[in-house]
Amino acid sequence: MKRLLLFLSTLAGATLHAAQPQPQISFNRDVRPILSENCFACHGFDPKHRQADLRLDTFAGATEDHDGSRGIVPGDLTQSAAWQRIISTDPDEVMPPPKSHKPPLSPAQRTILKTWIEQGAKYERHWSFEPPKPSPGSSIDSFIQDRLAQEKLSPSPAASPATLIRRVSLDLTGLPPTPEEVAAFLADPSDQAYSKLVDRLLQSPHYGERWGRWWLDQARYADSNGYSIDAPRQIWKFRDWVIDALNADMPFDQFTIEQLAGDLLPNASESQKIATGFHRNTQINQEGGIDKEQFRIDSVFDRVATTGTVWLGLSIGCAQCHDHKFDPIEQKEYYQLFAFFNNQDEPTLKIFDQNLDVRELTQEFKQLETRIKTFIQDHASELDAWEAGLTPAIKKSLSSFLTKILAVPKNKRSFAQTQSLFAASVGGVGTFRELNDRYKEIDTLLNQGVTTLVMKELPKPRKTTVFIKGDFTRPADEVTPGTPGVLHPFKSAPLQPNRLDLAKWIVSPENPLTARVIVNRIWQQYFGRGLVETENDFGMQGTTPSHPELLDWLATELLAKKWSLKDIHRLIVTSHTYRQSSSNRPDLREKDPGNYLLARQSRLRLDAEVVRDVALSASGLLAPQIGGPPVYPPIPDGVMGQGQVKRTWTVSKGADRYRRGLYTFIYRASPPPTLTVFDAPEGFTTCTRRIRSNTPLQALTLMNDSGFFEFATALEKIIQSESLDAAFRRCTSRPPHPDELAILQKLDPLTAARTLLNLDETVTRE
Repeated sequence: MKRLLLFLSTLAGATLHAAQPQPQISFNRDVRPILSENCFACHGFDPKHRQADLRLDTFAGATEDHDGSRGIVPGDLTQSAAWQRIISTDPDEVMPPPKSHKPPLSPAQRTILKTWIEQGAKYERHWSFEPPKPSPGSSIDSFIQDRLAQEKLSPSPAASPATLIRRVSLDLTGLPPTPEEVAAFLADPSDQAYSKLVDRLLQSPHYGERWGRWWLDQARYADSNGYSIDAPRQIWKFRDWVIDALNADMPFDQFTIEQLAGDLLPNASESQKIATGFHRNTQINQEGGIDKEQFRIDSVFDRVATTGTVWLGLSIGCAQCHDHKFDPIEQKEYYQLFAFFNNQDEPTLKIFDQNLDVRELTQEFKQLETRIKTFIQDHASELDAWEAGLTPAIKKSLSSFLTKILAVPKNKRSFAQTQSLFAASVGGVGTFRELNDRYKEIDTLLNQGVTTLVMKELPKPRKTTVFIKGDFTRPADEVTPGTPGVLHPFKSAPLQPNRLDLAKWIVSPENPLTARVIVNRIWQQYFGRGLVETENDFGMQGTTPSHPELLDWLATELLAKKWSLKDIHRLIVTSHTYRQSSSNRPDLREKDPGNYLLARQSRLRLDAEVVRDVALSASGLLAPQIGGPPVYPPIPDGVMGQGQVKRTWTVSKGADRYRRGLYTFIYRASPPPTLTVFDAPEGFTTCTRRIRSNTPLQALTLMNDSGFFEFATALEKIIQSESLDAAFRRCTSRPPHPDELAILQKLDPLTAARTLLNLDETVTRE
């Protein structure tokens, strides 16, 4: 609306000075949002839902002759049927029609369309489908400050050093700075102090944890299968792979390729196979009587939609049942993408200790099995004699395990069963014993590995067809793997491209979307909103960038820096735009209340896991080790009885009780309430932006949850052993003001500790 009002005021000025030319209308910036919101559902890309055979999303369609009538005639309002319907007062003629439940176009919207038609109704290709344009700017600040100057606004001054170290520490590692780190930073007045701080934080192993959680949201990561049974699954090795890859600053193109198709890389390593767990984070239905093929297909649907959202920023899933109503994506193209993800098996991969030579042990294990089988055959008569001599009294003395084996006919016993009997009879000494002991030792070693879920290409591709209305029981035309025609073509693609070809296509420099989408999501984490506010929709229904040149510059920088995410983080957090104060100003409240122009920073409540991490850190309880199996911190009684299957929750002991929130076991159907109440995603679908609610339940959780009460008890000890001032600094990264300290001193230590952990300043970035 602000843009519209600005346009109208400019237009009004032009009316008073007829000699001046009218402001030039931009189709992408000014017109497309109006048509997309009000017209494209009935007059857009999808021919099946198109009314009156009128298409308004292309110049050819809008100007096509229909028995002497054209929707738009450039330069001629009276002959433009679409314009005449827009200004009509007849309820049977006016557009949008009343039955669409859309309000009539506002005067500002009408003025834009009117001026656009008068100026020749020039169309532009949607901005996100055009390659990022190189910009003359050389820094983030140049783009932001040039725009502010156009609006006669100035940037805010830099935040205080104490605010800044807390802000950047939480943003890069998800942990607050220690009082000692704050003191050291404040004591260093050099210009290099902040750069050194940023470099140290980017090298911290906790960086991978903080930004790993950002990526796991998009990967819809959780530790259970979902649906009503929601059984636990083991896939935490994928979570650790993400942490390690980000800490190593794996280039984002490689990061993408390994997750989408690591198993298809030449001589794929174990790590690259683990990476394919990205698309094993789909739900698994274990209910009895289900059609397994139906739910396999549902998983593929999810993988197509998730890939489209995460890397392309497009709602590709909307084309599952019909051509996309708004974006130029055909249903056939959807199923061409579907074909890439329809040719996989879904195995479980066993991961062993790196010091274990699995290949050598497996070979020795097979050799031992052969030797033991030969030995048993050579001494079969001894076993027969032992078995024949078993009296009822002896049988009673045997274990139930051996008794059950003896009940099995000899010709139906497995090798393991025969081996157990032989060991019990004549294998107690000498060479039965040596072979058996080594066999059991290796068997134990080979069964100690951790499992994880991965993808594996089938040797023969499945047949893929279009599904009529998205119904897998109604197959139609067969399709082969392919990509949407609106984007760049494959280069030297094989006749039957696979996931590896798709992954390379996604991160191709010719792809206009991926780099933009990723830098926009990174920007969103730092400012609370992306340069494109609809971070999951860069299509026709999405918002236009607030700073298009800056978005393109960041995208081209990502490519120029060889897809280094750490370099993009460094660019952002060292800019004045990031470092400026978040204090509001009267001029900004009037001109830019939503802070779209970024003349100040934003105050952001911490993510759910970081709220826990800050409390753990402040109380001195944090266990800082990286990676490993999920843990089970205290949760309220009764939580695990809410699902269809009652699950046990054995609270972790020792250091595991105090691990970061990232490592908490997540059941999709019954996630830990302390994370849910602070808006953590449940893992059913990809999450590209967390909401930030503000509810009384959050305060009650911080005050009364058993885990936070335990943190408060530990913080109470710090108050008693050190001081209230020290505890305040641990929570907020600044000293208390005298009046704040006076209030806290009136409270008993435990209440003061609970109050400190409940401060808005404690659970907010600053």
